[in-house]
Amino acid sequence: MTALATTPDGADVVRSLRADDGAAGPARPPLLVLDLLERYLDHVGVPAGELAWRRIGDGQANVTYELRRGGERVVLRRGPRPPFPPSAHDMVREARVVTAVGAAGVPVPAVRAVCDDPAVVGTPFYLMELVEGEVVTDRLPAGFDGPGDRAALVHAAVDALADLHAVPLAGDVGALGRPAGYLDRQVRRFAQLWPLNTRRAVPRIEDLGHRLAATVPTSERAAVVHGDYRLGNLMFAAPGQLAAILDWEMATLGDPLADLGYLVATYSAPGGAPTPMDLTPVTAAPGFPSRGDLVERYAARTGADVTALGWYEALALWKSAIFCEAMYTRWLDGQRPDDTFAPALADGVPVLADAAAEALARHEQGHERGDR
Repeated sequence: MTALATTPDGADVVRSLRADDGAAGPARPPLLVLDLLERYLDHVGVPAGELAWRRIGDGQANVTYELRRGGERVVLRRGPRPPFPPSAHDMVREARVVTAVGAAGVPVPAVRAVCDDPAVVGTPFYLMELVEGEVVTDRLPAGFDGPGDRAALVHAAVDALADLHAVPLAGDVGALGRPAGYLDRQVRRFAQLWPLNTRRAVPRIEDLGHRLAATVPTSERAAVVHGDYRLGNLMFAAPGQLAAILDWEMATLGDPLADLGYLVATYSAPGGAPTPMDLTPVTAAPGFPSRGDLVERYAARTGADVTALGWYEALALWKSAIFCEAMYTRWLDGQRPDDTFAPALADGVPVLADAAAEALARHEQGHERGDR
């Protein structure tokens, strides 16, 4: 059994639990139990051979591995180590979402197998086919910096979002959620999560919840909402060619402008105050479209009224502050001891709250289509 690369979580992440390995039990549950996983791979028809693995992706919650065995490469996606809320990190549901939108023509990896037995790796998980491509966050890959490539990259991301929001809500796709009341439920649910996620006072969070609830826009239409749509969750075969949309845990049916607001909120722009959700720092470099350009392209492709987008940006940043606070609290509790992201959230969560308040103030003042 071979590790293709060192994982960021320490030596207890991937273990062989063979009786003859002479190792003591892990201090924390491993993320992969290799002997049990190999039996599962046998069961689902992955060819026999030496198993190799490596951690991939930049997710702060769910965990993704590339597996190689018998000349095949597959991807395993699982939730983090427990404990976590019962409704969170539902990999079985995520696999169902990926299967449904894939059948509707959305570019996603093909799901190969779903395991709902937590005994294999510690939580339910699914296997999907490996998609070749590049994920762009803090740097441009080789071959992605020719004339026009920066604009082509971002335009492909916006166009793919518009295409996703045009998927008919029928069949298996139509069963993925209840679009009516989506925005009200989002505000109510995250307001309820805040006191469960924190042990400190950040007064602006509660104030924002009240202001968002009092100013919920009327949704123009319903669509598949990805819930975490950002460049870091997209894989590109070339600057203008999207290969796959990844990480569907938050997907449901609802107001499509929630995805646009999240994309804009996580898209780094020059001169902006940094937040923990500046997840694409490369886009602050010269030659990338502005946030306003993203919004205008989406509106032109979909015909959507984007005058209330400041509210949706505020929602994205406020929700991000609340789930980031959960990461910070788990780190304080010793549940994420090797996490290098969580400690910075002591200051990062209030920064996100400030950014959400600024976006909501823009909405309330009617300046949504100004410079972003």
